[in-house]
Amino acid sequence: METLLIVLEFILSILLIVVVILQQSKGEGLGAIGGGGQLFFGKSKAAEAFLDKATTWLAIGFLIVSFLFVFV
Repeated sequence: METLLIVLEFILSILLIVVVILQQSKGEGLGAIGGGGQLFFGKSKAAEAFLDKATTWLAIGFLIVSFLFVFV
């Protein structure tokens, strides 16, 4: 059982890292100084919504598996 939790934790952590890296930044940062035109164009709302939900669910799964380590 412990090996299964370790493997599951590893897979969830890798998926969580990938999903967070795939997300675009919410703000322009220093790029807003030169021109913020890219802030409103060229973004897929469906992809952003999916990545937001995937991040939330992966983080919840990671948290649950981490708590399960305490009881095993």
